[in-house]
Amino acid sequence: MEVSENITTNKQHFDVVISGGGLSGSLMALSLLPLKTHEGKPLSIAIIEAVNANPLSQNTHSNQKTSESVFDDRVLALSHASAQYLKQLGTWSYIQDHAQPITDIHISDRGYYGKARIKAEDHLTANHGKVGAVGYVIEMSKLGLAIQRSLTEQSKNKVKAETDKLNNLTWFTPDAIEQIKWHPASVDITLKSKTQLSASLLIGCDGVNSICRQSANIDCDKSDYGQSALITNVSTKLPHQGIAYERFTESGPIAMLPMVKVANEGSRSSLVWTLTPDQADEINALTDDEFKTKLEHAFGSWLGGIEKVGKRHIYPLSLVQAQEQIFHRMVLIGNASHTIHPIAGQGFNLGLRDVQSLAKALDKTLAEKGDIGAFNRLTEYAISRKTDHGHIINLTDSLVTLFSNEHFPLVAGRNMGLKVLNYVPVIKNTFVNKAMGY
Repeated sequence: MEVSENITTNKQHFDVVISGGGLSGSLMALSLLPLKTHEGKPLSIAIIEAVNANPLSQNTHSNQKTSESVFDDRVLALSHASAQYLKQLGTWSYIQDHAQPITDIHISDRGYYGKARIKAEDHLTANHGKVGAVGYVIEMSKLGLAIQRSLTEQSKNKVKAETDKLNNLTWFTPDAIEQIKWHPASVDITLKSKTQLSASLLIGCDGVNSICRQSANIDCDKSDYGQSALITNVSTKLPHQGIAYERFTESGPIAMLPMVKVANEGSRSSLVWTLTPDQADEINALTDDEFKTKLEHAFGSWLGGIEKVGKRHIYPLSLVQAQEQIFHRMVLIGNASHTIHPIAGQGFNLGLRDVQSLAKALDKTLAEKGDIGAFNRLTEYAISRKTDHGHIINLTDSLVTLFSNEHFPLVAGRNMGLKVLNYVPVIKNTFVNKAMGY
């Protein structure tokens, strides 16, 4: 795409404009708020979000929900490294009571001998010594609320103007990008409200259907796994005791992630059941009692009987990877850059490392009095993320192939692999460190 030479001046200019105010976009803003320009001033930051997500426009201190909505909340698996970064951002204090530690991981292959057991207390990290958890399970709504509270706390004063301002952060919501034009020294952005913005750097945190990526004509590599994820929360007869289960079955992997206990809801776990699309539709059509029986048969008796099932959702699974992570004065972050299979629970953590790495790169650029949108600077960021992206994508892709195949040599190989993982400390430590985000 050619860069336009025509610059119009009647626009609100920001150092950084973030497209998307969801988890990734809000975390990106939170990570950039402490940064200073060459003149020692805070970066001016704008967030464009289609849903009214402005912390100033709602009671971000309210945690009240109905029992049913609490039971049905979707969850994220946070790695140990992600939790540490959230502590650094000042967000962890708002979610620590809602984050269930994963103290153990049980991996098994249904009908075969292969098993692996991982205990957090058996492992060390270079910077944190012995860890009490390899990761945490948190409801997305709780994390989103915590990020909004953190954004609010960053400012002592709230100013009402033509748009809502939070310290050096301005929200344009509900709104969305209609057009993007690139110039040598800036990016011009027209919103659907016809508001005109310009920025030194545009950050696309706008998901798998990113308007930023599409506007730059960045193609994606896509692989359809021919699978769907059936996601719901369940309560079980036996307490989960902080154990996360990854159980491989002939229809696909079943992940059962422990959740914080809620009054009158029993021992809650979040289920991610990978199936063929036809199987997912068939199982989703079952009554709750029929579903419980089907799940108990596939998962086994590790947690006793299934006592309650929340609302079920089905998501088709594919690997989507942008062929370029950067463009002229633009960076793609999180799902706008890569959407991966949930088999190892690494998608959000990979996106959070994008956020952390970009914030660090921009801080370095500013310290050196450089241009935050300069292509050579963004190229350095892209190169720094290439290895991590490759490792995680290859890991999840390989696991999908290996554990969704009943061909005997692969079955024998993966069960031998689970045994090796369980009994060879060097291999186990490498695996655990990767799972923890290190």
